[in-house]
Amino acid sequence: MSNWIGRTFTSDTGWEHLATLVDIGNRMAGSEGERAAAAATRDALAAVGARDAHLDEFEIQGWERGDSAVRADGATYAEAHECIALPRSPAAEVSGALVDLGYGLPADFEEADCDGKVVVARSDVPDHYDRYLHRREKYYHAVEAGAAAFVYRNHVEGCLPPTGSVGTDESPVGDIPAVGVSAETGAQLVRRHEGDELTVSVTAETPDATSQNVHAELGPETDDVVYVTSHVDAHDISTGAMDNGAGTAMVVELARILAELESDLETRVRFVAFGAEEVGLVGSAHEADRVDLDDVTAVVNADGVAQGRDLALYTHGFDALEDAVETVADRFEHPVETVPKLGPHSDHWPFTQWGVPGYHAYGKSEGSGRGWGHTHADTLDKLEVRDLREQAILLGALTVHVAAEAVEIPHKEPEEIAAALEDEDLAEGMKITGDWPYDEA
Repeated sequence: MSNWIGRTFTSDTGWEHLATLVDIGNRMAGSEGERAAAAATRDALAAVGARDAHLDEFEIQGWERGDSAVRADGATYAEAHECIALPRSPAAEVSGALVDLGYGLPADFEEADCDGKVVVARSDVPDHYDRYLHRREKYYHAVEAGAAAFVYRNHVEGCLPPTGSVGTDESPVGDIPAVGVSAETGAQLVRRHEGDELTVSVTAETPDATSQNVHAELGPETDDVVYVTSHVDAHDISTGAMDNGAGTAMVVELARILAELESDLETRVRFVAFGAEEVGLVGSAHEADRVDLDDVTAVVNADGVAQGRDLALYTHGFDALEDAVETVADRFEHPVETVPKLGPHSDHWPFTQWGVPGYHAYGKSEGSGRGWGHTHADTLDKLEVRDLREQAILLGALTVHVAAEAVEIPHKEPEEIAAALEDEDLAEGMKITGDWPYDEA
Protein backbone atom coordinates (compact mmCIF):
# COMPACT_ATOMS: atom_id res chain seq x y z
CA MET A 1 0.00 0.00 0.00
CA SER A 2 2.85 2.41 0.77
CA ASN A 3 3.99 2.38 -2.87
CA TRP A 4 1.25 4.90 -3.67
CA ILE A 5 3.02 7.43 -1.47
CA GLY A 6 6.22 7.22 -3.48
CA ARG A 7 4.29 7.48 -6.73
CA THR A 8 2.51 10.60 -5.44
CA PHE A 9 5.86 12.18 -4.53
CA THR A 10 6.79 11.94 -8.21
CA SER A 11 3.38 12.43 -9.80
CA ASP A 12 2.87 15.30 -12.23
CA THR A 13 -0.85 14.61 -12.73
CA GLY A 14 -2.21 17.33 -10.48
CA TRP A 15 0.45 19.88 -11.37
CA GLU A 16 -0.06 19.40 -15.10
CA HIS A 17 -3.80 19.90 -14.65
CA LEU A 18 -3.13 23.06 -12.67
CA ALA A 19 -1.03 24.35 -15.58
CA THR A 20 -3.88 23.49 -17.96
CA LEU A 21 -6.35 25.53 -15.91
CA VAL A 22 -3.99 28.46 -15.53
CA ASP A 23 -3.28 28.55 -19.25
CA ILE A 24 -7.00 28.73 -20.04
CA GLY A 25 -6.97 32.15 -18.39
CA ASN A 26 -10.34 33.73 -17.64
CA ARG A 27 -12.54 31.17 -15.85
CA MET A 28 -15.27 33.56 -14.71
CA ALA A 29 -18.55 31.86 -13.88
CA GLY A 30 -20.60 31.46 -17.04
CA SER A 31 -17.71 32.14 -19.40
CA GLU A 32 -16.26 30.07 -22.22
CA GLY A 33 -13.12 29.70 -20.09
CA GLU A 34 -15.05 28.17 -17.23
CA ARG A 35 -16.68 25.71 -19.63
CA ALA A 36 -13.29 24.79 -21.09
CA ALA A 37 -11.86 24.26 -17.60
CA ALA A 38 -14.80 22.08 -16.60
CA ALA A 39 -14.45 19.94 -19.73
CA ALA A 40 -10.70 19.58 -19.17
CA THR A 41 -11.33 18.53 -15.56
CA ARG A 42 -13.92 15.98 -16.65
CA ASP A 43 -11.43 14.50 -19.09
CA ALA A 44 -8.64 14.48 -16.49
CA LEU A 45 -10.83 12.63 -13.98
CA ALA A 46 -11.72 10.04 -16.58
CA ALA A 47 -8.05 9.67 -17.58
CA VAL A 48 -6.97 8.76 -14.03
CA GLY A 49 -9.63 6.06 -13.78
CA ALA A 50 -12.67 7.68 -12.18
CA ARG A 51 -15.94 6.43 -13.61
CA ASP A 52 -18.94 8.27 -15.06
CA ALA A 53 -17.08 11.54 -15.54
CA HIS A 54 -19.63 14.07 -16.77
CA LEU A 55 -20.87 17.67 -16.56
CA ASP A 56 -24.07 18.83 -14.85
CA GLU A 57 -25.21 22.17 -16.27
CA PHE A 58 -27.34 24.76 -14.44
CA GLU A 59 -28.48 28.34 -14.97
CA ILE A 60 -26.81 31.32 -13.32
CA GLN A 61 -26.93 35.09 -13.40
CA GLY A 62 -24.22 36.12 -15.83
CA TRP A 63 -21.96 39.15 -15.40
CA GLU A 64 -19.52 40.49 -17.99
CA ARG A 65 -17.03 43.21 -17.15
CA GLY A 66 -17.01 46.55 -18.92
CA ASP A 67 -15.14 49.63 -17.72
CA SER A 68 -14.85 51.12 -14.25
CA ALA A 69 -13.38 54.29 -12.81
CA VAL A 70 -13.16 56.54 -9.79
CA ARG A 71 -12.94 60.26 -10.58
CA ALA A 72 -12.06 62.96 -8.07
CA ASP A 73 -11.10 66.61 -8.48
CA GLY A 74 -9.86 66.20 -12.02
CA ALA A 75 -8.03 62.91 -11.35
CA THR A 76 -9.27 59.65 -12.85
CA TYR A 77 -8.38 56.24 -11.43
CA ALA A 78 -9.28 53.72 -14.10
CA GLU A 79 -6.21 51.67 -14.97
CA ALA A 80 -6.34 47.94 -14.23
CA HIS A 81 -3.76 48.28 -11.45
CA GLU A 82 -5.83 51.04 -9.80
CA CYS A 83 -9.54 50.22 -10.08
CA ILE A 84 -11.69 47.26 -11.13
CA ALA A 85 -15.41 46.63 -10.77
CA LEU A 86 -16.48 43.97 -8.31
CA PRO A 87 -18.38 41.19 -10.12
CA ARG A 88 -22.15 41.57 -10.05
CA SER A 89 -21.85 45.26 -9.34
CA PRO A 90 -24.70 47.01 -11.13
CA ALA A 91 -23.85 49.23 -14.07
CA ALA A 92 -24.21 52.79 -12.80
CA GLU A 93 -22.50 56.13 -12.32
CA VAL A 94 -23.00 57.86 -8.98
CA SER A 95 -21.39 60.69 -7.03
CA GLY A 96 -21.01 61.44 -3.36
CA ALA A 97 -18.60 62.63 -0.73
CA LEU A 98 -15.81 60.21 0.18
CA VAL A 99 -16.10 58.67 3.64
CA ASP A 100 -13.16 56.61 4.86
CA LEU A 101 -14.39 53.87 7.20
CA GLY A 102 -10.97 52.33 7.79
CA TYR A 103 -11.47 48.60 8.34
CA GLY A 104 -15.21 48.85 7.79
CA LEU A 105 -16.21 47.17 11.05
CA PRO A 106 -19.95 47.11 11.85
CA ALA A 107 -19.43 49.80 14.47
CA ASP A 108 -17.71 52.01 11.90
CA PHE A 109 -20.85 52.03 9.77
CA GLU A 110 -23.02 52.77 12.80
CA GLU A 111 -20.92 55.76 13.82
CA ALA A 112 -20.52 57.38 10.39
CA ASP A 113 -22.99 59.24 8.18
CA CYS A 114 -22.90 57.13 5.01
CA ASP A 115 -26.14 58.30 3.44
CA GLY A 116 -25.48 59.26 -0.18
CA LYS A 117 -21.73 58.93 0.33
CA VAL A 118 -18.99 56.94 -1.41
CA VAL A 119 -17.77 54.56 1.30
CA VAL A 120 -14.17 53.28 1.35
CA ALA A 121 -13.32 50.18 3.46
CA ARG A 122 -10.15 48.10 3.77
CA SER A 123 -10.01 44.40 2.89
CA ASP A 124 -8.63 43.29 6.28
CA VAL A 125 -9.58 43.58 9.94
CA PRO A 126 -7.44 44.80 12.85
CA ASP A 127 -5.46 42.28 14.89
CA HIS A 128 -7.67 42.81 17.92
CA TYR A 129 -10.87 41.95 16.06
CA ASP A 130 -12.08 38.43 16.78
CA ARG A 131 -13.30 37.40 13.32
CA TYR A 132 -12.75 37.97 9.62
CA LEU A 133 -15.25 40.26 7.92
CA HIS A 134 -16.11 39.11 4.43
CA ARG A 135 -16.17 41.65 1.61
CA ARG A 136 -19.89 41.12 1.06
CA GLU A 137 -20.62 41.87 4.70
CA LYS A 138 -18.90 45.24 4.40
CA TYR A 139 -20.69 45.90 1.12
CA TYR A 140 -24.14 45.22 2.56
CA HIS A 141 -23.42 47.30 5.64
CA ALA A 142 -22.75 50.10 3.16
CA VAL A 143 -26.01 49.35 1.34
CA GLU A 144 -27.96 49.30 4.59
CA ALA A 145 -26.37 52.60 5.64
CA GLY A 146 -27.58 54.27 2.43
CA ALA A 147 -24.22 54.62 0.69
CA ALA A 148 -24.17 55.62 -2.97
CA ALA A 149 -21.15 53.44 -3.84
CA PHE A 150 -18.67 51.06 -2.24
CA VAL A 151 -14.90 51.17 -2.72
CA TYR A 152 -13.01 48.09 -1.49
CA ARG A 153 -9.41 49.00 -0.66
CA ASN A 154 -6.79 46.26 -0.67
CA HIS A 155 -4.50 46.03 2.37
CA VAL A 156 -1.85 44.10 0.40
CA GLU A 157 0.75 46.32 -1.23
CA GLY A 158 1.75 45.96 -4.87
CA CYS A 159 -0.76 47.95 -6.97
CA LEU A 160 -3.26 45.08 -6.75
CA PRO A 161 -6.94 46.03 -6.70
CA PRO A 162 -8.99 43.20 -5.17
CA THR A 163 -11.95 41.57 -6.82
CA GLY A 164 -14.80 39.52 -5.38
CA SER A 165 -18.52 39.38 -6.04
CA VAL A 166 -21.46 41.16 -4.48
CA GLY A 167 -25.12 40.22 -4.75
CA THR A 168 -27.37 37.73 -2.97
CA ASP A 169 -29.36 34.64 -3.93
CA GLU A 170 -32.54 36.68 -4.20
CA SER A 171 -30.90 39.66 -5.93
CA PRO A 172 -27.82 38.37 -7.76
CA VAL A 173 -26.84 41.83 -8.98
CA GLY A 174 -25.89 44.19 -6.17
CA ASP A 175 -27.68 47.35 -5.06
CA ILE A 176 -24.95 49.98 -5.49
CA PRO A 177 -21.88 50.17 -7.75
CA ALA A 178 -18.77 48.62 -6.22
CA VAL A 179 -15.13 48.74 -7.22
CA GLY A 180 -11.86 47.43 -5.81
CA VAL A 181 -8.81 49.69 -5.61
CA SER A 182 -5.20 48.92 -4.80
CA ALA A 183 -3.68 49.73 -1.42
CA GLU A 184 -1.73 52.54 -3.04
CA THR A 185 -4.72 54.04 -4.86
CA GLY A 186 -6.84 53.73 -1.74
CA ALA A 187 -4.25 55.58 0.31
CA GLN A 188 -4.10 58.35 -2.27
CA LEU A 189 -7.88 58.67 -2.48
CA VAL A 190 -8.22 59.00 1.28
CA ARG A 191 -5.24 61.36 1.65
CA ARG A 192 -6.22 63.71 -1.14
CA HIS A 193 -9.99 63.49 -1.37
CA GLU A 194 -11.58 62.59 1.98
CA GLY A 195 -14.77 64.60 2.25
CA ASP A 196 -14.62 65.62 -1.41
CA GLU A 197 -17.07 64.64 -4.12
CA LEU A 198 -16.15 61.37 -5.87
CA THR A 199 -17.74 59.77 -8.92
CA VAL A 200 -17.78 55.97 -9.22
CA SER A 201 -18.74 54.49 -12.57
CA VAL A 202 -19.20 50.87 -13.62
CA THR A 203 -20.32 49.42 -16.93
CA ALA A 204 -21.22 45.74 -17.17
CA GLU A 205 -23.56 43.33 -18.93
CA THR A 206 -25.76 40.92 -16.98
CA PRO A 207 -26.96 38.26 -19.46
CA ASP A 208 -28.54 34.93 -18.64
CA ALA A 209 -25.81 32.30 -18.47
CA THR A 210 -25.04 28.72 -17.52
CA SER A 211 -22.35 27.07 -15.42
CA GLN A 212 -21.64 23.41 -14.73
CA ASN A 213 -20.38 21.03 -12.08
CA VAL A 214 -17.89 18.30 -12.96
CA HIS A 215 -18.70 14.83 -11.55
CA ALA A 216 -16.92 11.49 -11.32
CA GLU A 217 -16.87 8.59 -8.83
CA LEU A 218 -14.77 5.79 -7.35
CA GLY A 219 -15.36 3.08 -4.80
CA PRO A 220 -18.24 0.73 -4.02
CA GLU A 221 -21.82 1.44 -5.05
CA THR A 222 -22.95 2.46 -1.57
CA ASP A 223 -25.82 4.83 -0.76
CA ASP A 224 -23.48 6.71 1.57
CA VAL A 225 -20.99 8.94 -0.19
CA VAL A 226 -17.92 11.00 0.67
CA TYR A 227 -17.59 14.16 -1.43
CA VAL A 228 -14.15 15.36 -2.55
CA THR A 229 -14.61 18.83 -3.96
CA SER A 230 -13.16 22.08 -5.27
CA HIS A 231 -14.32 24.89 -7.53
CA VAL A 232 -13.18 25.20 -11.10
CA ASP A 233 -14.15 28.83 -11.72
CA ALA A 234 -11.96 31.85 -10.99
CA HIS A 235 -12.17 35.59 -11.32
CA ASP A 236 -11.69 37.11 -14.73
CA ILE A 237 -8.79 39.36 -13.73
CA SER A 238 -6.31 36.56 -12.98
CA THR A 239 -5.33 33.01 -13.85
CA GLY A 240 -6.68 31.75 -10.52
CA ALA A 241 -3.75 29.49 -9.68
CA MET A 242 -4.25 29.45 -5.92
CA ASP A 243 -7.98 30.22 -5.97
CA ASN A 244 -8.80 27.71 -7.02
CA GLY A 245 -6.81 26.03 -9.74
CA ALA A 246 -4.78 24.26 -7.07
CA GLY A 247 -7.93 22.92 -5.44
CA THR A 248 -9.20 21.42 -8.68
CA ALA A 249 -5.73 20.06 -9.45
CA MET A 250 -5.87 18.45 -5.99
CA VAL A 251 -9.20 16.79 -6.81
CA VAL A 252 -7.67 15.28 -9.94
CA GLU A 253 -4.57 14.14 -8.02
CA LEU A 254 -6.76 12.61 -5.30
CA ALA A 255 -8.78 10.78 -7.93
CA ARG A 256 -5.53 9.33 -9.28
CA ILE A 257 -4.52 8.23 -5.76
CA LEU A 258 -7.90 6.77 -4.87
CA ALA A 259 -8.16 4.93 -8.18
CA GLU A 260 -4.99 3.13 -7.08
CA LEU A 261 -6.45 2.55 -3.60
CA GLU A 262 -9.99 1.77 -4.74
CA SER A 263 -10.02 -1.66 -3.10
CA ASP A 264 -9.48 0.09 0.25
CA LEU A 265 -12.49 2.35 -0.13
CA GLU A 266 -15.50 1.20 1.89
CA THR A 267 -17.78 4.09 0.90
CA ARG A 268 -18.45 5.62 -2.50
CA VAL A 269 -16.33 8.72 -3.20
CA ARG A 270 -17.81 11.39 -5.44
CA PHE A 271 -15.45 13.95 -6.97
CA VAL A 272 -17.08 17.27 -7.83
CA ALA A 273 -15.41 20.39 -9.19
CA PHE A 274 -18.11 23.00 -8.73
CA GLY A 275 -18.84 25.89 -11.02
CA ALA A 276 -19.82 29.42 -10.01
CA GLU A 277 -18.32 29.37 -6.52
CA GLU A 278 -16.96 32.89 -6.78
CA VAL A 279 -20.42 34.36 -7.34
CA GLY A 280 -22.10 32.88 -4.29
CA LEU A 281 -21.45 29.11 -4.00
CA VAL A 282 -24.01 28.57 -6.75
CA GLY A 283 -22.69 25.24 -8.03
CA SER A 284 -22.35 23.62 -4.62
CA ALA A 285 -25.78 24.89 -3.58
CA HIS A 286 -27.20 23.34 -6.76
CA GLU A 287 -25.64 19.99 -5.84
CA ALA A 288 -26.66 20.12 -2.17
CA ASP A 289 -30.26 20.81 -3.21
CA ARG A 290 -30.47 17.76 -5.47
CA VAL A 291 -29.05 15.03 -3.19
CA ASP A 292 -30.14 13.41 0.06
CA LEU A 293 -27.86 15.04 2.62
CA ASP A 294 -28.43 12.17 5.04
CA ASP A 295 -26.38 10.02 2.64
CA VAL A 296 -23.38 12.38 2.64
CA THR A 297 -20.85 10.99 5.11
CA ALA A 298 -18.49 13.96 4.83
CA VAL A 299 -17.24 16.65 2.46
CA VAL A 300 -13.50 17.10 1.86
CA ASN A 301 -13.34 20.48 0.14
CA ALA A 302 -10.03 21.78 -1.27
CA ASP A 303 -9.99 25.57 -1.65
CA GLY A 304 -6.63 27.33 -1.41
CA VAL A 305 -4.49 24.22 -0.96
CA ALA A 306 -0.74 24.40 -1.62
CA GLN A 307 -0.57 28.16 -1.12
CA GLY A 308 1.52 27.35 1.97
CA ARG A 309 3.75 24.42 2.93
CA ASP A 310 1.58 23.07 5.75
CA LEU A 311 -1.94 21.76 5.36
CA ALA A 312 -4.74 23.20 7.49
CA LEU A 313 -8.39 22.22 7.71
CA TYR A 314 -11.46 23.88 9.10
CA THR A 315 -13.42 21.16 10.92
CA HIS A 316 -16.52 23.20 11.79
CA GLY A 317 -16.99 21.82 15.29
CA PHE A 318 -17.17 18.14 14.29
CA ASP A 319 -15.08 16.24 16.83
CA ALA A 320 -14.90 13.14 14.62
CA LEU A 321 -13.35 15.22 11.82
CA GLU A 322 -10.74 16.51 14.27
CA ASP A 323 -9.99 12.94 15.38
CA ALA A 324 -9.60 11.77 11.79
CA VAL A 325 -7.05 14.50 11.00
CA GLU A 326 -5.11 13.68 14.17
CA THR A 327 -5.02 10.00 13.21
CA VAL A 328 -3.63 10.76 9.74
CA ALA A 329 -1.18 13.40 10.96
CA ASP A 330 0.19 11.01 13.59
CA ARG A 331 0.50 8.23 11.04
CA PHE A 332 2.62 10.39 8.74
CA GLU A 333 4.33 12.34 11.53
CA HIS A 334 3.50 15.46 9.57
CA PRO A 335 2.15 18.79 10.88
CA VAL A 336 -1.49 19.42 10.04
CA GLU A 337 -3.41 22.27 11.65
CA THR A 338 -7.09 22.02 12.46
CA VAL A 339 -9.41 24.98 13.01
CA PRO A 340 -12.57 23.90 14.85
CA LYS A 341 -14.43 27.11 14.03
CA LEU A 342 -17.09 27.49 11.36
CA GLY A 343 -16.05 28.84 7.96
CA PRO A 344 -19.12 29.63 5.84
CA HIS A 345 -17.30 30.80 2.71
CA SER A 346 -16.54 27.85 0.44
CA ASP A 347 -18.20 24.89 -1.26
CA HIS A 348 -18.49 22.67 1.81
CA TRP A 349 -20.91 25.21 3.27
CA PRO A 350 -24.16 24.41 1.38
CA PHE A 351 -23.77 20.93 2.93
CA THR A 352 -22.35 21.82 6.33
CA GLN A 353 -24.94 24.50 7.06
CA TRP A 354 -27.47 21.65 7.33
CA GLY A 355 -25.26 19.53 9.59
CA VAL A 356 -23.16 17.52 7.11
CA PRO A 357 -19.60 17.07 8.43
CA GLY A 358 -17.34 19.16 6.23
CA TYR A 359 -13.66 19.94 5.89
CA HIS A 360 -12.27 23.04 4.22
CA ALA A 361 -8.67 22.16 3.36
CA TYR A 362 -6.21 24.94 2.55
CA GLY A 363 -2.50 25.71 2.66
CA LYS A 364 -1.52 27.70 5.72
CA SER A 365 0.11 30.96 4.62
CA GLU A 366 1.52 34.05 6.26
CA GLY A 367 -0.36 37.32 6.57
CA SER A 368 -4.03 38.14 6.88
CA GLY A 369 -6.91 37.91 4.46
CA ARG A 370 -6.52 36.44 0.97
CA GLY A 371 -2.97 37.58 0.30
CA TRP A 372 -2.42 37.30 -3.47
CA GLY A 373 -5.89 35.80 -3.91
CA HIS A 374 -8.58 37.73 -5.81
CA THR A 375 -5.91 39.88 -7.48
CA HIS A 376 -3.87 39.90 -10.69
CA ALA A 377 -1.06 38.27 -8.67
CA ASP A 378 -2.80 34.90 -8.21
CA THR A 379 -0.35 33.16 -10.53
CA LEU A 380 1.32 29.78 -10.87
CA ASP A 381 4.79 30.98 -9.89
CA LYS A 382 3.59 31.44 -6.30
CA LEU A 383 3.00 27.67 -5.89
CA GLU A 384 5.31 24.67 -5.47
CA VAL A 385 4.68 21.18 -6.86
CA ARG A 386 6.18 19.72 -3.66
CA ASP A 387 3.42 21.26 -1.55
CA LEU A 388 0.68 19.94 -3.84
CA ARG A 389 2.14 16.42 -3.69
CA GLU A 390 2.63 16.36 0.08
CA GLN A 391 -0.85 17.68 0.76
CA ALA A 392 -2.32 15.18 -1.72
CA ILE A 393 -0.79 12.33 0.29
CA LEU A 394 -2.34 13.63 3.50
CA LEU A 395 -5.75 14.31 1.94
CA GLY A 396 -5.74 10.98 0.12
CA ALA A 397 -5.11 9.11 3.36
CA LEU A 398 -7.70 11.25 5.14
CA THR A 399 -10.35 10.50 2.50
CA VAL A 400 -9.76 6.74 2.76
CA HIS A 401 -9.98 7.06 6.55
CA VAL A 402 -13.29 8.96 6.64
CA ALA A 403 -14.70 6.54 4.05
CA ALA A 404 -14.07 3.57 6.37
CA GLU A 405 -17.21 1.89 7.71
CA ALA A 406 -15.73 1.74 11.22
CA VAL A 407 -15.26 5.52 11.36
CA GLU A 408 -18.42 7.19 12.63
CA ILE A 409 -18.86 10.88 11.82
CA PRO A 410 -22.20 12.00 13.26
CA HIS A 411 -24.16 14.73 11.54
CA LYS A 412 -25.36 17.75 13.51
CA GLU A 413 -28.83 19.22 13.61
CA PRO A 414 -29.17 22.50 11.69
CA GLU A 415 -30.13 24.14 14.97
CA GLU A 416 -26.69 23.27 16.34
CA ILE A 417 -24.98 24.89 13.38
CA ALA A 418 -27.16 28.01 13.71
CA ALA A 419 -26.38 28.28 17.42
CA ALA A 420 -22.65 27.91 16.76
CA LEU A 421 -22.82 30.68 14.14
CA GLU A 422 -24.43 32.93 16.75
CA ASP A 423 -21.80 31.98 19.33
CA GLU A 424 -18.95 32.72 16.91
CA ASP A 425 -20.47 36.11 15.95
CA LEU A 426 -20.92 35.00 12.34
CA ALA A 427 -24.70 35.19 12.23
CA GLU A 428 -24.91 38.98 12.01
CA GLY A 429 -22.80 39.07 8.86
CA MET A 430 -24.68 36.19 7.24
CA LYS A 431 -28.00 37.86 7.92
CA ILE A 432 -26.99 41.16 6.35
CA THR A 433 -25.60 39.40 3.24
CA GLY A 434 -28.73 37.27 2.79
CA ASP A 435 -26.84 34.05 3.58
CA TRP A 436 -28.75 33.09 6.74
CA PRO A 437 -30.73 29.97 5.76
CA TYR A 438 -32.46 29.23 9.05
CA ASP A 439 -35.99 30.23 9.93
CA GLU A 440 -36.14 32.88 12.62
CA ALA A 441 -37.82 31.77 15.83
